[in-house]
Amino acid sequence: MPHFPFQRLQADLAALIAKSAPGSRLPSEPDLAADLGVSRATLREAMRTFEAQGLIRRRQGAGTYVVGQPPVMESGLEVLESMLTLARRTSLDVSPGEVVVTQIQADEAYAATLNVAPATNLVRVARIMRAASRPVAYLVDTLPEEILHAEELATKFSGSVLDYLIQRGDPLTVSRTDITATNATAEVAKMLEIQRGDVLLYFSARLFTASGKVVDYSHSYFVPGYFKFHIVRRVESS
Repeated sequence: MPHFPFQRLQADLAALIAKSAPGSRLPSEPDLAADLGVSRATLREAMRTFEAQGLIRRRQGAGTYVVGQPPVMESGLEVLESMLTLARRTSLDVSPGEVVVTQIQADEAYAATLNVAPATNLVRVARIMRAASRPVAYLVDTLPEEILHAEELATKFSGSVLDYLIQRGDPLTVSRTDITATNATAEVAKMLEIQRGDVLLYFSARLFTASGKVVDYSHSYFVPGYFKFHIVRRVESS
């Protein structure tokens, strides 16, 4: 399909979504494709943009629903803070879903990243973060068992590994974070209730103590429409 007709399709979809009440169901995919004069594949491609913005939500076997304007969490990246801290500071309603804690052994990749011996016992902490009752982020932290025991999380864990370590008094100093876009795997798509292959904002981070020890290796997947990150940079004069 030429570029201009695709833009027109997106404009038509934007108009349809804008005039639909939050919670209402859009026409079925075959009906909507026929009404707009496009193939179902082209329609799905156009709808991904609106799903990424959080304006619609597709539910497997149930249809596509209008969400309305989602809450947006905006933050600078100069200072590391948890999603829960950011939500409290901006008065947004964010809460963790079920926390899944598993014990694994370090493979070669984890051993190299955490600077531990292969087969070292690790604790993996995975959970969904919800805003406006829907999943907006999937967070996975992996730590050496000597840093965090699974039993500690039974009664004292609020949903943020970072907050837990800070409140415990661990001497944390810096986080090295790589930021990229990624496509949702089957596992991540299931957790976030989106389609496999949908584009997500992805943070991969290592958390260091004052002595340079890596205490946490985290993977964070964000639904783009709910987050707005920025960086303030100083201009160097020549």
